[in-house]
Amino acid sequence: MTSEPQKIRWGILGPGTIAKAFAGGVAHSRTGTLVAIGARNPGKPGFAENFAGARILDGYEALLADPDVDAVYISTPHPSHAEWAIRAAEAGKHVLCEKPMGLTAFEADAMIHAARRAGTFLGEAFMYRLHPQTAKLVELVRSGAIGEVRMVKSSFGFAMPGFMPEHRLYANDLAGGGILDVGGYPVSMARLIAGAASGKPFAEPDKVAGAAHLGQSGVDEWASALLHFPNGIVAEVSCGISLAQDNVLRILGTKGRIEVADFWYASGREGGTGEIRIIRSGGEEVVEVREDRWLYAFEVDAAGEAILAGKQEFAWPGMGWADSLGNLRVLDKWRAAIGLEYEIEKPEKRVDTISGRRLRSGGTIIAKREIPGLPRPASCLALGFEDFRTFSSGMILLDAYFEAGGNVFDTAFIYGSGYTETLLGQWLKNRGVREQAVVIGKGAHTPLCYPDVIGKQLTQSLDRLQTDHVDVYFMHRDDPDVPVDEFVDAMDREVRAGRIRGPFGGSNWTRERMDDAIAYAERTGKQKPGALSNNFSLAEMLVPIWPGCVTSSSDDWKAWLTARQMPNFAWSSQGRGFFTGRAGRDQRDNEELVRVWYSEKNFGRRDRAIELANRLGKSPIHVALAYVLAQPFPSVPLIGPRTLDELEDSLQALDIALSPDDIAWLDSGSDQHRRTG
Repeated sequence: MTSEPQKIRWGILGPGTIAKAFAGGVAHSRTGTLVAIGARNPGKPGFAENFAGARILDGYEALLADPDVDAVYISTPHPSHAEWAIRAAEAGKHVLCEKPMGLTAFEADAMIHAARRAGTFLGEAFMYRLHPQTAKLVELVRSGAIGEVRMVKSSFGFAMPGFMPEHRLYANDLAGGGILDVGGYPVSMARLIAGAASGKPFAEPDKVAGAAHLGQSGVDEWASALLHFPNGIVAEVSCGISLAQDNVLRILGTKGRIEVADFWYASGREGGTGEIRIIRSGGEEVVEVREDRWLYAFEVDAAGEAILAGKQEFAWPGMGWADSLGNLRVLDKWRAAIGLEYEIEKPEKRVDTISGRRLRSGGTIIAKREIPGLPRPASCLALGFEDFRTFSSGMILLDAYFEAGGNVFDTAFIYGSGYTETLLGQWLKNRGVREQAVVIGKGAHTPLCYPDVIGKQLTQSLDRLQTDHVDVYFMHRDDPDVPVDEFVDAMDREVRAGRIRGPFGGSNWTRERMDDAIAYAERTGKQKPGALSNNFSLAEMLVPIWPGCVTSSSDDWKAWLTARQMPNFAWSSQGRGFFTGRAGRDQRDNEELVRVWYSEKNFGRRDRAIELANRLGKSPIHVALAYVLAQPFPSVPLIGPRTLDELEDSLQALDIALSPDDIAWLDSGSDQHRRTG
């Protein structure tokens, strides 16, 4: 007697139209069974008929709490995908999320982060990618059936009966429009084909240009994009919800072309025969792909097989995590090109964290310390962020850093042409945490490095930050041709006006200028400079990364910082990749690393960091960050993670306790090395 094979018990979160198709896929799958539905309105007619045999639960939370559910299929409107995927991972549930995985690649990254931490599966439901017809297309391209691929053309557009403001496709707050609803199909196919032509699972475009018509609700009603890939392939993709299009995939090569109608349906929702047309100068060939299985059963089984095998993402040609992130990055660029930011993404409506909860205070992962002149304790790590260009993308990292205990935010007048300050100001106001935060402002960057610029730029910075003061202020550069007393006077005036309410000083200032500035302030009764923001790292910067930069990593500098007990907010504190696999004595492809960091003394430090990291079960970059934290003067590293994974990785340095002997050994190899903590 043989036992029944183990099956994945599925629950559906959000029982709408697409959920019915998925339920049919589960019913015709080998690996799954549908056991429950989570519904906001469990009494709604039709559930029993459309989801036969499934228990109808009252609410999404009930579904996630159900011990008899192994995995959930999320088919709610786009804006809630991230929230419920993260909550499902936290509940230990595997997740198959309807496309798009998130509104942006930043949301998808947060979802992946949650799944990685939980050890659960997360997949994006592009059903066509698991169908045999897709694998056949890739095979034909790789075999050279149409020669070398030069261009891909694909569309997915349909026409709704008219403008329907109540329909999700036209609703701005539900992230309606064509790009997120159907534009991901032609983009994902173009990336797949461009990859196949290069012998890769997928390829990423190096250029994306887009255009669209935004209708009266502000969503894209029809849109087009042009993608250029590094291998020379150009893809033309289009989509629409108010314009019917031919919906034919065309792959153009040097010896012919391939055409497939409605490729995302493959051989049909309930099985059938799909046709791939190969058109050459000598005639037309039709390759038939016969498949009796239901279309949505393929993604159910691919997810089920991955879950049963202990995998966390789809196997190719399903869309793995890197594939989903790449696809959304293209959609992000497409939306940016047409100026489409949904109302639901703006600060006024983004009042909760990505997981749908209110921001939590009191985190203790990042410890705090007293800094002379600051009215409140400052976290031992400061957050710098220059890469975010929307509130919805930046808030994910800001929230996570704050909830871990971080409260020091590094901004500057020139960062992102002012957008970094604007984003932080929106976040501080939106979250109501300005009085808990330590805000660093920087101004007077070269070439506008003059005393009268300090106040003028600070006025603009405070307006962007939506506050009346900064807690720490640095001149971003120095101009040795200007008497130091003029700069001290200008900053002291801002202190007396209440617009700087903590220490001020210089970023990229020399010891000599700092000594002169301190001496002048002491003679005249002005506030004296009380902080620096110079480069400081286990690896000593050999030449300036950028013009006007100053490193404080030399022995003379360390002695000065220790004697003065001068707080240093250290930038490039981890050597900009020198302590990662990007660097090595025989690796000389990165011009900046070679020019700025490559010396035998630095490689000796790197060798010792690697040795210690191996002993501790950490990475060398963690040791490098711990070195900066363990200095005998107030040392606050600036970190610049772009993702939650990078933030979490940086935090691993916080449980490394280095003794003075450890520091000396890492720096120069001197003293008997011993671990004391």
